[in-house]
Amino acid sequence: MTEDSLSGTDTVKTYRAGRLGRIVLDRPKQLNALDLTMAEGLARVLYAWRDDPGVQTVLLESATPRAFCAGGDLKALYQIIANQGAAAAQEAFSRAYKVMRVIAAYPKTTVSFLDGIAMGGGIGLGGHTRYRVVTERSVVAMPETSIGLTPDAGGSWLLSRAPGFSGLRLALTGNRMNGVGAVMTGFADRMVPSETLPDIAALLETRTAKDVFALIAPLPKVTVQELDACYDAPDIATVIRNLAERGGEEGQRDLLTLSNACPFSVVLSWEAWHRARQLKTRDAAFLQEEMLVSHLIRRADFTEGVRCRLIERDAQPAWAPATVRDVKREEIEACFQAYAT
Repeated sequence: MTEDSLSGTDTVKTYRAGRLGRIVLDRPKQLNALDLTMAEGLARVLYAWRDDPGVQTVLLESATPRAFCAGGDLKALYQIIANQGAAAAQEAFSRAYKVMRVIAAYPKTTVSFLDGIAMGGGIGLGGHTRYRVVTERSVVAMPETSIGLTPDAGGSWLLSRAPGFSGLRLALTGNRMNGVGAVMTGFADRMVPSETLPDIAALLETRTAKDVFALIAPLPKVTVQELDACYDAPDIATVIRNLAERGGEEGQRDLLTLSNACPFSVVLSWEAWHRARQLKTRDAAFLQEEMLVSHLIRRADFTEGVRCRLIERDAQPAWAPATVRDVKREEIEACFQAYAT
């Protein structure tokens, strides 16, 4: 296996062996949080290998077992807003989304090892490859409502295609999935023991991904129906009532999570999930998400969420409005229109 420097950055390492090109995210102290340097490094590699006949399969993986990618570098975005304004932050989001859309539409076979934490922007990088592998260490989630955002990075597409109302539940609560849950909801394709990942990578050097993954038995199908009846409701207020009245212990846990999430984000994510179900392509979902985020990053809730959850960590966000009952329908509708500068 030979290393090259296609990415032009220390946070994205690249290696080639046989027919396989390996992209290794290497920002371990930040759990591979995606910043612009990493995004642009990924783009350079993907563009270079797209037309290279020697690379038949592209593998995305991490240098640390702790995380594939914990999401976007929200602390960096917080500083961009503080120093340059929301428009600059929107540009940063757009550039990250562009890389994710390149991965989703890549003409060559792509594989991701979602070992460790894979959340938010990590799903944007690894959740749209042709073969997505999780392990017993995987922790998968779209936790955006906890920081004043909505599921993005193509996550709304996956959530809207999950069985029953499981995707809606995940979109609103940001609940974490283990490897089995990720496969059952369509966020991953195969689950393997983490110690076998090097062996799978070695096989990909000489064999097609189709042949390699044919050797790995899929998990037995399990119907995902937890709390479906509670989330099958005409509005979020009814969901909350259903959880309180007949959700049992699981419902109480969801209620606690929802009570700590950003109310505006919860209501918006409810609407976005239902609209995403009507979209025909993943690219259309990306476009809808980008429009929603362009509004949300200009709201005080986003910077408040990052401050509370990631910077000061005081766990006491001051959301505005403070409850889902106070969220105005017209403000939700406005988020589905291009942001008026």
